[in-house]
Amino acid sequence: MLVLAVVLVLVALGVWLFCLFEVLSTDESETRHLPKFAWFLIVLLGFELGAIAWLLFGRRRRFVTAGVTAWPPDFLTSAGNDGRASAPAERGPLGPDDDPDFLRQLDRRLRGDDS
Repeated sequence: MLVLAVVLVLVALGVWLFCLFEVLSTDESETRHLPKFAWFLIVLLGFELGAIAWLLFGRRRRFVTAGVTAWPPDFLTSAGNDGRASAPAERGPLGPDDDPDFLRQLDRRLRGDDS
């Protein structure tokens, strides 16, 4: 029973520290409802209740999109921006192993025909 209590205290301390550091690293324009300094004081003095309040009401909810604005992204489909299928020559090589010029140059280098 004592082990469970220690684990719960450590989890609570970890959540509190996470929220405290997140308040400090969040930009002033990204906080909701209160200024950043007020959220800092709430989390610092409110311990777990302040941390939960920060998680629910203080930080801006944002989703990681990695620059993708529509699904499926264009690079996963063969259609371009206008909806037509693009030819492979229009897109160009994706990596060095897809580039015929690079492969020819590599083959020349491996054979020792550098000029």
